[in-house]
Amino acid sequence: MLFNSYEFIFLFLPITFILFFVLAKRSGLRAATFWLTAASFFLYGWWDWHYVPLLFASICFNFYVGGRIRSDSQRKAWLLAGIVGNLVLLGYFKYTGFFLSTVNMLVRDAVFDVPHIVLPLGISFFTFTQTAYLVEEYRGETAAHSFLTYCEFVTIFPHLIAGPIIRHRDMLPQFTDEKNFAVDYKNIAYGLTLFAMGLFKKTVIADSLSPWAGEVFSRPDSLTFLEAWIGALSYTFQLYFDFSGYSEMAIGLGLMFNLRFPVNFNSPYQSSSIIDFWRRWHMTLGLWVKDYLYIPMGGNRGGEFKKMRNLVLSMLLIGLWHGAGWNFVFWGGIHGFLLMINHQWRRLNVQLPKAMNWGLTFLCVTICWVFFRAESLHDALAVLTSMVDVGNIVLPAKNAKELGFLQSVGISFAPWMMQVHLEKALGTLAALLLVLRFLPNPIELMKTSFRPDWKWSVAVALSLAVGILHIAKNSPFLYFQF
Repeated sequence: MLFNSYEFIFLFLPITFILFFVLAKRSGLRAATFWLTAASFFLYGWWDWHYVPLLFASICFNFYVGGRIRSDSQRKAWLLAGIVGNLVLLGYFKYTGFFLSTVNMLVRDAVFDVPHIVLPLGISFFTFTQTAYLVEEYRGETAAHSFLTYCEFVTIFPHLIAGPIIRHRDMLPQFTDEKNFAVDYKNIAYGLTLFAMGLFKKTVIADSLSPWAGEVFSRPDSLTFLEAWIGALSYTFQLYFDFSGYSEMAIGLGLMFNLRFPVNFNSPYQSSSIIDFWRRWHMTLGLWVKDYLYIPMGGNRGGEFKKMRNLVLSMLLIGLWHGAGWNFVFWGGIHGFLLMINHQWRRLNVQLPKAMNWGLTFLCVTICWVFFRAESLHDALAVLTSMVDVGNIVLPAKNAKELGFLQSVGISFAPWMMQVHLEKALGTLAALLLVLRFLPNPIELMKTSFRPDWKWSVAVALSLAVGILHIAKNSPFLYFQF
């Protein structure tokens, strides 16, 4: 069940919300916690109930291992066992096919039959969340908790399927605080506003860009210069509005239940460097990798070479985490290489104009997204080749009369092949670029400008209504596949 679905908005959310606070008032906190946990399992099972036992088994395994880490003398052995168990689960479902097909490719023979394994929703998120919990147990950073509270921590429905990645030490006090079981109208107003903004970003903007990106990446070998750029920029904006929209909806839903989830995006396309970009994009994943991989490997200790090595390895893991494909590994590797360049450039202390810093950063990020979106490395390279082929600029034939003079500089005219008009595509993408470059994101806007008055009420109602009216039948969030 998607956040951008009629079933969720008009049935699941109001029923879950009302019964949670009614049970908290009449039957106690434990009953309310049980209800919210059961509702979260139900929401997860709506996609495919066959994977609910897998999720529950993962929870039982990690809860048991966490208890052994807390009380057993062999704490380090139990931590290792827990991490290995989580990696085996994630590896089987997500990377078995990738590994076997890679072996077949290397030996140039079908040595293995590659099985078709359906990836359970959110497995990367709930695996990383629970692995961090085990490390926190080992470090002594967790407080005592019940199995029910732990189930709520892992399954709480706003974050389970596509993040943000939450931490036990941050969320447990919120799950057990009696104040959070009472209706808070300010939190409801704030949360509903964020949810409406996120829904608008998803259904009105991201879903409108999806056909443009999909069309371009479906025929990577037959693109013109403009088509390739339209596809690359469309996906660059689609991914941001889709994932940031989901994250804001999740944060808003959490606030309606008096829970504060971490911010996952901070206007990443306003970044002036690749370092800055990764401090703003998918922030909870970046922090997870920093705290549980980069720093344990040595971080920036041990000299510049080891620092760069740890940086690249971390980015390769981030790439592989996103998907079982060489294009994702390559995407992570390119970002690791760009981060190395960025760090070394800072050591030179050479200052460039701010506009140039932003432009170069945005260009690099857009090019990298081509590898992220393409079905294979071959397709990505085909799209990138078209993006630099300035000798293949083709304008719609209808413009030949007024722009015919451009033929003298190598621009040709032909029937426009894309389903969207060139003028509409360029105008929309230019407008979105200006919005993302100069305007604050919804969370920043809420911090500085939110007032629960009639003006905001009208704006939220309109945003919610337009977002609901634009709900499409087949419109999953992009990060569900990761």
